[in-house]
This record gives sequence, structure tokens and C-alpha cells, in this order.
Amino acid sequence: MWQETTEALERTFIFKDFKTAFAFMTEVAFYAEQHNHHPEWSNVYNRVFVRLSTHDAGNIVTEKDRQLASDIDHVFQKYST
Repeated sequence: MWQETTEALERTFIFKDFKTAFAFMTEVAFYAEQHNHHPEWSNVYNRVFVRLSTHDAGNIVTEKDRQLASDIDHVFQKYST
């Protein structure tokens, strides 16, 4: 589940292997471009950490973050089975 603070939404996603984690990140990148809203993220083997915050709004959580988080969750469903 996403953890929300006043500054960001954060979540760690765990996959079966690096290849699956990387495929997930690649697909999320297309959504990020579509929204023109890009995550801060990192990947170590089968884990992907994602942090969403709207910098233009003063580093707070906005609807842009919530929408991208929803899209990321949708992508994760495809890769988590």
C-alpha cells in the first residue's frame, strides 16, 4: 500500500526477479510520460521503490500524484501474479 505524508506518496514493489521489476518500470515510464509527471524511484534486484510528489506545487501530494499512483497500481497487478 502507498504511504502518504504531506510531502509524498511512497511505496515499495516486490517482484519475482530483476527482469520483472525492470519490465514494470519500463511500463510505468510510459504512464509517467503520458502524465508528464515523473517519479523518483530506485531499483535493487527485485525491488522498486517509488516516491511521488508534485514539485511544481511545492513538494506536496496532489491529484497528479494520486492519478499516477493509481496507474502504477494497475501496472503492478499485471506483474505481481
